[in-house]
Amino acid sequence: MQAPHARPTIQIRGRPFGGGRLFLIAGPCVLETRELTRRIAGELAALCRRLEVPLIFKASYDKANRTSLASARGPGPEVGLEWLADVGREFEVPVLTDVHGIEQCRPAAEAVDVLQIPAFLCRQTDLLLAAGETGRAVNVKKGQFLAPWDMRHVIEKLRSTGNRNVLATERGASFGYGRLVVDMAGFPDLAQAGAPLVFDATHSVQQPGGADGRTGGDRSRVPLLARAAVATGLVDGLFFEVHPEPEKSPSDGPNMVRLGDFPAVLEGCLALHRLARSLPE
Repeated sequence: MQAPHARPTIQIRGRPFGGGRLFLIAGPCVLETRELTRRIAGELAALCRRLEVPLIFKASYDKANRTSLASARGPGPEVGLEWLADVGREFEVPVLTDVHGIEQCRPAAEAVDVLQIPAFLCRQTDLLLAAGETGRAVNVKKGQFLAPWDMRHVIEKLRSTGNRNVLATERGASFGYGRLVVDMAGFPDLAQAGAPLVFDATHSVQQPGGADGRTGGDRSRVPLLARAAVATGLVDGLFFEVHPEPEKSPSDGPNMVRLGDFPAVLEGCLALHRLARSLPE
């Protein structure tokens, strides 16, 4: 049997992510309370220790890209970054948060390990350069409007800063109004950029603006898409938003996975990943 091709690897906190070992980016969409943040982080950390899956905890301190002005945005940088830094120290896991402007990059980089560029901002050169120049790992989401082969230009902008610790995330493409589709035939094009490829299973089931001023979605399809993505053999990491009670989440509740259901979802993906990696290319 032919051995699977080597997969790219990056370093976060001196630990490898990628290289053929599936890793996880997971957490709530937006920070709500310190207690809830610790609960979700603690359960995810314990699960990933049991399954031997490298974990990056994620949460946003300020959701600037909301559908409506009335939508919840989070506690803001002063409080939110403190909570995120505490999670990293207490549970000894890397932490990720998104940045929306160049002025946010340095303060965020002092508190977390990975800066995330939202999909709508993936072509913003100054933001990409500012994030890359912090020296922190950067996860950049492919815009819903962007062809997969054009992500190489995004990755090149980040790497021009000397930062090699870059992740590329697929999160669906716009298909008319209020609907996303996932083009898995484009995964090889994304993989050719040379960065570990992450599949965002929860945002891929979004229905943008589909809930009367809020984003809708269908969480029942998250496991289906996650398993399909892993089965391609090209995905290095999975991205999920999870919550104990998604219906009560102030942001992206309809597409978030219930925390109690998540272990079964992850275990199914791991089983398929092992099978996919064992097959000849």
